[in-house]
Amino acid sequence: MDEAAWRGGLAEHYDYMLTEKPEDPNMRESASVWIFEENGEFAFPRNGLEAIGSVWENHRYDCNFAFADGRALFESKFDGASHSPIGPDGRATILGSGGLQFECVEPYKRWKVRYEGTPIDTTSADIAAGTVDRERTTPLRYEVDLTMVAPAWVQDNTPEALARMSERERTDAGLMGFGYRMEQLFRGEGTLWLDGKERKFKAVGNRIHRQSVRPLEAFRGHCWQAAVFPDGRAFGYIAYPPAEDGSTYNEGYVYQDGKWYPATATTIPWLSDLDPTGGNTSLELQSELGITRIEGAGCLNTFKVGSEGELAGFALNQGGTKYTWDGQTAYGMIERSTWLNKVGS
Repeated sequence: MDEAAWRGGLAEHYDYMLTEKPEDPNMRESASVWIFEENGEFAFPRNGLEAIGSVWENHRYDCNFAFADGRALFESKFDGASHSPIGPDGRATILGSGGLQFECVEPYKRWKVRYEGTPIDTTSADIAAGTVDRERTTPLRYEVDLTMVAPAWVQDNTPEALARMSERERTDAGLMGFGYRMEQLFRGEGTLWLDGKERKFKAVGNRIHRQSVRPLEAFRGHCWQAAVFPDGRAFGYIAYPPAEDGSTYNEGYVYQDGKWYPATATTIPWLSDLDPTGGNTSLELQSELGITRIEGAGCLNTFKVGSEGELAGFALNQGGTKYTWDGQTAYGMIERSTWLNKVGS
């Protein structure tokens, strides 16, 4: 696959960081990772940073951690000091705030992620039930080197692309963000320091980088899944529930034998309750290959319920799934949301 296709059509510089505060106060740069220990022993189901023009000096970050025994840790920080974007080589390779930092080592090929903090120490069940003891915390630190193993999947919502869309398509594009967004599956190696112990690990996961303005007034929930398997095949998709007029955003891909196949999801495990185990997360994708069915069993879950700010009034599940595809298994991500009044209905 040539370099342009590997980058999803984006130029190389889009994987570097903004060098200064944007003029638009709603413009944001965001990076996040979903990291899964390859045997499913633990996960970091979204460690992400939002650099927003209106509060550029203090990038917000959110970090989730989940373990196979049900333990879960999380930290959200709104007042961390923003790091300089300029790396040792003089390029804009750094996006960081407080204890979380992303570094682009080689665009679309290698990144590093580092974190050090004192997250709240609880369980997936207590988060779902709203019974978290926020006074209980524990030190946690990690460093992970990421190597990309699939091409970038890109949502291009630049002005040129928007001009070709219908009004409904532009609304759904706004929920994704006006600008660009890309995600890319990886394998990684890292070290986790927790409970006074150092632990080396190998990982798989997904990383996201975007620069966009993202109005969320019309947000109505979503389901997002992605994973890479031992033989290199991979998948990903994002879908929104149908709008009142019946239209919806539903796009994804299947990556198999080094080839990229655009796809749509035909079976989607929408969020319906706050099950700490995650329940059945199986899916089906329709592409040129036909129907691709991937079995899923939820695991490694964290939740946000009735959060203030952008997702006020929503329930959000950020977790993992043990996926099975033609006999192969892999751990990967799931994120889904719905209105609180629809949970358990």
